[in-house]
Amino acid sequence: MVNERDEVMEEKDFDADIKLREALIEEVKNLDVSSDWNAVVREISNLKRRWKRISYWESVYEDQLEENFEKAIDDLYVKRSEVFENVKKVKEDLIEKAHQLAVTENWNQTTEQMNELMRQWKAAGSAGKDDDALWETFNGIRQKFFEDKHQYFEDMKSRFENARKVKQELIEKAAALADSVEWQKASNQFKELMDQWKTAGSAGRGHEDRLWNEFNESRQKFYERRNQHYTELHAQQKESYAAKKALIAKAQEILAENDFSKENTDKMKELNQQWKAAGFCGKDREDQIWSEFRAVMDEYFAGLKELNEQKHQQWRQRMMENRRRKQDLIANQKRQVKRMQDELVGLLSQREYDDMVERIEDKKDFIAELEEQLSEMDQALNEE
Repeated sequence: MVNERDEVMEEKDFDADIKLREALIEEVKNLDVSSDWNAVVREISNLKRRWKRISYWESVYEDQLEENFEKAIDDLYVKRSEVFENVKKVKEDLIEKAHQLAVTENWNQTTEQMNELMRQWKAAGSAGKDDDALWETFNGIRQKFFEDKHQYFEDMKSRFENARKVKQELIEKAAALADSVEWQKASNQFKELMDQWKTAGSAGRGHEDRLWNEFNESRQKFYERRNQHYTELHAQQKESYAAKKALIAKAQEILAENDFSKENTDKMKELNQQWKAAGFCGKDREDQIWSEFRAVMDEYFAGLKELNEQKHQQWRQRMMENRRRKQDLIANQKRQVKRMQDELVGLLSQREYDDMVERIEDKKDFIAELEEQLSEMDQALNEE
């Protein structure tokens, strides 16, 4: 009986120990790895101590339960690694956002955004062993941002003062140009002053409007005077345009006569002089009206040139015809000289001989005179 009772008690103890081990496994599985990890580690150590205090009955099922217990603990570390990795990614993203925000000059808005990143950082939790390095990077960006912000507002005060001094100098330069009559040069200078004004930056709310009003007063004074000048100039250019249109009409009348006489040529040259004296029509119309006038003049003088070329060609033809006649005459005279020289042999009297020689010399002189004339004609033709 005693042995049976002992066996029953041992079986009950075994079952109780099994239930304890199974309960511990469930406790491990139910641990929240996203909470305070240090507390989780302490709880794991406590569960391990409790596990070791349970009697070991050397059963196969107990060995299986111990494997499950260790696996459950290992799974906790795996889950925690995943949590750490996720938090790390979140914090790396916050660091990247902080980098992007740090390059702004919209300090008030960016300060709110930077503070929001800090709230998200605190809510993200721990990234494990990388947490300190990540925080050092993130906090370094924040500290640099707030240092830059402080320095920006300090520098802004200095920039306002420098801008005020620069703009005061520009006001003095503008006042010196306000009465200028060098319209284009002064306009360019005012444009440069305006560019410098924009580049100078703001002088601050306390000075900017007053400085601008002083500067712009000189600008407006000059531009009003310049506008009046160009109004009068455009009226003069309108008169010049009308005068040049009249000159074109006169040139067209002369061209229509198709008479390229010296009188008409002199008239066209005189029109050209009157054109120069008529003045400027303005850059919008000067080229166009000049092209009209130039076209009429070119057509007239092209006709004059064609007439002169015709006359020249006629002269050349006459010269060439005259040249051929002289060449023929020279050839004929040379043949006569040759015939007369042949006849000298058959002459019987001295008188006839001397007379023939004299006639030969006369023809040679005549040939020389013709050749000289031919040479002069060639020279004239070559020099044209």
